[in-house]
Amino acid sequence: MEAIVSSFLLVAASEMGDKTQLLAFSLVTRFRKPWAVMAGILVATLANHALASSVGTWVSTHVPHRVMAAILAVTFIGFGLWTLKPDTLEESEKPPRFGAFLTTVVLFFLAEMGDKTQLATVAMAARYQNVVQVTAGTTLGMLFSDGLAVFLGEKLASRVQMKWLRWIAAALFFVFGAVSLWAAIRGT
Repeated sequence: MEAIVSSFLLVAASEMGDKTQLLAFSLVTRFRKPWAVMAGILVATLANHALASSVGTWVSTHVPHRVMAAILAVTFIGFGLWTLKPDTLEESEKPPRFGAFLTTVVLFFLAEMGDKTQLATVAMAARYQNVVQVTAGTTLGMLFSDGLAVFLGEKLASRVQMKWLRWIAAALFFVFGAVSLWAAIRGT
Protein backbone atom coordinates (compact mmCIF):
# COMPACT_ATOMS: atom_id res chain seq x y z
CA MET A 1 0.00 0.00 0.00
CA GLU A 2 2.95 2.33 0.68
CA ALA A 3 3.96 2.13 -2.99
CA ILE A 4 0.48 3.22 -4.13
CA VAL A 5 0.15 6.09 -1.66
CA SER A 6 3.70 7.37 -2.19
CA SER A 7 3.39 7.16 -5.98
CA PHE A 8 0.02 8.89 -5.88
CA LEU A 9 1.22 11.76 -3.68
CA LEU A 10 4.41 12.31 -5.64
CA VAL A 11 2.74 12.40 -9.06
CA ALA A 12 -0.39 14.29 -7.96
CA ALA A 13 1.72 17.07 -6.45
CA SER A 14 4.34 17.20 -9.19
CA GLU A 15 1.71 17.25 -11.92
CA MET A 16 0.27 20.55 -10.65
CA GLY A 17 1.13 23.16 -13.26
CA ASP A 18 2.86 20.56 -15.44
CA LYS A 19 2.46 20.65 -19.22
CA THR A 20 0.13 17.64 -19.21
CA GLN A 21 -2.17 19.40 -16.75
CA LEU A 22 -2.13 22.41 -19.06
CA LEU A 23 -2.80 20.03 -21.95
CA ALA A 24 -5.82 18.55 -20.10
CA PHE A 25 -7.23 22.03 -19.57
CA SER A 26 -6.62 22.90 -23.22
CA LEU A 27 -8.27 19.71 -24.52
CA VAL A 28 -11.39 20.08 -22.42
CA THR A 29 -11.82 23.70 -23.49
CA ARG A 30 -11.37 22.68 -27.12
CA PHE A 31 -13.62 19.60 -27.15
CA ARG A 32 -16.03 20.35 -24.27
CA LYS A 33 -16.16 16.60 -23.51
CA PRO A 34 -14.62 16.16 -20.06
CA TRP A 35 -15.35 12.44 -19.71
CA ALA A 36 -13.81 11.61 -23.09
CA VAL A 37 -10.73 13.62 -22.16
CA MET A 38 -10.49 11.86 -18.77
CA ALA A 39 -10.85 8.44 -20.45
CA GLY A 40 -8.05 9.38 -22.85
CA ILE A 41 -5.85 10.47 -19.94
CA LEU A 42 -6.53 7.15 -18.19
CA VAL A 43 -5.61 5.01 -21.21
CA ALA A 44 -2.49 7.03 -22.08
CA THR A 45 -1.27 7.15 -18.49
CA LEU A 46 -1.82 3.43 -17.89
CA ALA A 47 0.16 2.56 -21.01
CA ASN A 48 2.93 5.07 -20.35
CA HIS A 49 3.33 4.41 -16.63
CA ALA A 50 3.09 0.61 -16.96
CA LEU A 51 5.99 0.83 -19.39
CA ALA A 52 7.90 3.17 -17.05
CA SER A 53 7.22 0.96 -13.99
CA SER A 54 8.39 -2.12 -15.87
CA VAL A 55 11.65 -0.40 -16.79
CA GLY A 56 12.14 0.79 -13.20
CA THR A 57 11.53 -2.65 -11.75
CA TRP A 58 13.85 -4.29 -14.29
CA VAL A 59 16.62 -1.79 -13.55
CA SER A 60 16.27 -2.31 -9.80
CA THR A 61 16.81 -6.06 -10.14
CA HIS A 62 19.96 -5.60 -12.22
CA VAL A 63 21.69 -2.79 -10.30
CA PRO A 64 23.16 -3.29 -6.81
CA HIS A 65 20.94 -1.88 -4.04
CA ARG A 66 23.42 0.69 -2.74
CA VAL A 67 24.13 2.01 -6.26
CA MET A 68 20.41 2.09 -7.02
CA ALA A 69 19.70 4.06 -3.82
CA ALA A 70 22.37 6.62 -4.79
CA ILE A 71 20.99 6.92 -8.32
CA LEU A 72 17.47 7.36 -6.95
CA ALA A 73 18.66 10.02 -4.49
CA VAL A 74 20.25 12.07 -7.27
CA THR A 75 17.24 11.47 -9.55
CA PHE A 76 14.65 12.56 -6.97
CA ILE A 77 16.63 15.66 -6.01
CA GLY A 78 17.00 16.50 -9.71
CA PHE A 79 13.24 16.11 -10.18
CA GLY A 80 12.70 18.42 -7.22
CA LEU A 81 14.79 21.09 -8.90
CA TRP A 82 13.07 20.46 -12.27
CA THR A 83 9.67 20.82 -10.60
CA LEU A 84 10.50 24.35 -9.48
CA LYS A 85 10.66 25.47 -13.13
CA PRO A 86 7.14 26.18 -14.46
CA ASP A 87 6.03 24.37 -17.62
CA THR A 88 4.46 25.99 -20.65
CA LEU A 89 2.37 24.51 -23.39
CA GLU A 90 2.82 25.44 -27.02
CA GLU A 91 -0.52 24.79 -28.60
CA SER A 92 -1.23 24.27 -32.28
CA GLU A 93 -4.04 26.31 -33.78
CA LYS A 94 -4.98 23.51 -36.21
CA PRO A 95 -8.26 21.75 -35.46
CA PRO A 96 -7.79 18.13 -34.34
CA ARG A 97 -8.45 15.42 -36.93
CA PHE A 98 -9.70 12.87 -34.41
CA GLY A 99 -12.20 12.98 -31.58
CA ALA A 100 -11.60 13.98 -27.98
CA PHE A 101 -10.71 10.49 -26.74
CA LEU A 102 -8.17 9.49 -29.41
CA THR A 103 -6.61 12.95 -29.54
CA THR A 104 -6.17 12.88 -25.75
CA VAL A 105 -4.66 9.37 -25.75
CA VAL A 106 -2.08 10.23 -28.40
CA LEU A 107 -1.20 13.68 -27.07
CA PHE A 108 -0.95 12.53 -23.44
CA PHE A 109 1.13 9.47 -24.24
CA LEU A 110 3.57 11.57 -26.26
CA ALA A 111 3.61 14.45 -23.76
CA GLU A 112 4.54 12.04 -20.95
CA MET A 113 7.50 10.54 -22.83
CA GLY A 114 10.57 11.73 -20.94
CA ASP A 115 8.46 13.96 -18.69
CA LYS A 116 9.33 14.19 -15.00
CA THR A 117 6.25 12.18 -14.00
CA GLN A 118 7.24 9.33 -16.32
CA LEU A 119 10.80 9.39 -15.03
CA ALA A 120 9.52 9.63 -11.45
CA THR A 121 7.43 6.53 -12.17
CA VAL A 122 10.59 4.70 -13.27
CA ALA A 123 12.30 5.79 -10.05
CA MET A 124 9.34 4.83 -7.83
CA ALA A 125 9.14 1.39 -9.46
CA ALA A 126 12.87 0.94 -8.91
CA ARG A 127 12.39 1.86 -5.27
CA TYR A 128 9.32 -0.29 -4.57
CA GLN A 129 9.88 -3.03 -7.18
CA ASN A 130 6.16 -3.35 -7.81
CA VAL A 131 4.90 -2.55 -11.31
CA VAL A 132 1.19 -2.85 -10.50
CA GLN A 133 1.15 -0.77 -7.32
CA VAL A 134 3.39 1.99 -8.69
CA THR A 135 1.43 2.15 -11.96
CA ALA A 136 -1.83 2.31 -9.99
CA GLY A 137 -0.52 5.05 -7.70
CA THR A 138 0.99 7.20 -10.43
CA THR A 139 -2.05 6.77 -12.67
CA LEU A 140 -4.39 7.80 -9.85
CA GLY A 141 -2.13 10.79 -9.18
CA MET A 142 -2.31 11.84 -12.83
CA LEU A 143 -6.09 11.40 -12.91
CA PHE A 144 -6.45 13.45 -9.74
CA SER A 145 -4.37 16.42 -10.83
CA ASP A 146 -5.46 16.36 -14.47
CA GLY A 147 -9.06 15.84 -13.36
CA LEU A 148 -8.77 19.10 -11.44
CA ALA A 149 -7.75 20.80 -14.69
CA VAL A 150 -10.55 19.12 -16.63
CA PHE A 151 -13.38 19.73 -14.20
CA LEU A 152 -12.28 22.73 -12.15
CA GLY A 153 -9.53 24.35 -14.23
CA GLU A 154 -10.86 27.86 -14.56
CA LYS A 155 -12.08 28.06 -10.96
CA LEU A 156 -8.84 26.65 -9.51
CA ALA A 157 -6.53 28.83 -11.59
CA SER A 158 -7.96 31.96 -10.04
CA ARG A 159 -7.72 30.65 -6.43
CA VAL A 160 -4.56 28.54 -6.14
CA GLN A 161 -1.05 29.84 -6.74
CA MET A 162 0.85 27.32 -8.86
CA LYS A 163 4.10 28.54 -7.30
CA TRP A 164 3.11 27.02 -3.94
CA LEU A 165 2.05 23.74 -5.53
CA ARG A 166 5.40 23.51 -7.33
CA TRP A 167 7.21 24.07 -4.02
CA ILE A 168 5.17 21.32 -2.32
CA ALA A 169 5.89 18.92 -5.18
CA ALA A 170 9.59 19.80 -5.11
CA ALA A 171 9.63 19.21 -1.34
CA LEU A 172 8.18 15.71 -1.86
CA PHE A 173 10.91 14.92 -4.41
CA PHE A 174 13.54 16.23 -1.98
CA VAL A 175 12.17 14.03 0.83
CA PHE A 176 12.29 10.94 -1.40
CA GLY A 177 15.81 11.96 -2.44
CA ALA A 178 16.93 12.32 1.18
CA VAL A 179 15.46 8.92 2.11
CA SER A 180 17.21 7.29 -0.86
CA LEU A 181 20.49 9.06 -0.03
CA TRP A 182 20.26 7.81 3.54
CA ALA A 183 19.67 4.27 2.27
CA ALA A 184 22.71 4.57 -0.01
CA ILE A 185 24.91 5.79 2.84
CA ARG A 186 23.70 3.08 5.22
CA GLY A 187 24.00 0.41 2.54
CA THR A 188 20.50 -0.98 3.20
